[in-house]
Amino acid sequence: MDSTLTVGFFGALFAIMNPITNLPVFLSVTEGLSSADQRKVAAKVTIYCLILGGAFAAIGNQALGLFGISVDDLRVAGGLVVLMIGLNMLSGNQSTTHHGTEDEKQSYPEPDTVAFYPLAFPILVGPGTITTLILYAHHITKPVDAMLYAGVFLVVLLLLFVTFWNASALAKRLSANARVIMSRFMGMILSAIAISMIADGLKVLLPGLA
Repeated sequence: MDSTLTVGFFGALFAIMNPITNLPVFLSVTEGLSSADQRKVAAKVTIYCLILGGAFAAIGNQALGLFGISVDDLRVAGGLVVLMIGLNMLSGNQSTTHHGTEDEKQSYPEPDTVAFYPLAFPILVGPGTITTLILYAHHITKPVDAMLYAGVFLVVLLLLFVTFWNASALAKRLSANARVIMSRFMGMILSAIAISMIADGLKVLLPGLA
């Protein structure tokens, strides 16, 4: 995994799990909890994301093999999922892929039980995150690649933890305009990365296009 892939992995993962744009979601589902309880939820969310993300990264390729799906199939299908998420961010809409439908939102459990569902899954570790983890894990060929991969994932989780841990304080200082700008910018980055995923997959599946 060279520096370009490492930076691309960080960009894709940060854009999808973006702590800033997901901060309002965290605040809304933990509404009514004290700051101390919100911090407990933040810690649990981070741990759940680590477990889920690590599991998909470790066994994702093997799971694909069981269903007869190649990495290039996933690049195209997953790229389309990531593209939809990016386009929704650009247009200012929440993606139902990650945030759930209106009916699903109404079935969310009480605030003190939301650490796993819906925060960790599917909002933070949803189809887009899973696809990104599996695709970039495919580029691990030596121990240093695994270290870079794990380092990027842990850095994103650390940023997520710090943001949610300080959610109450950040909510008072982060304006709505700042969140909108961040969402639009990350949406553009995510859309560009998704196009690259789709193009790489199509080059292999349909060589004539290359």
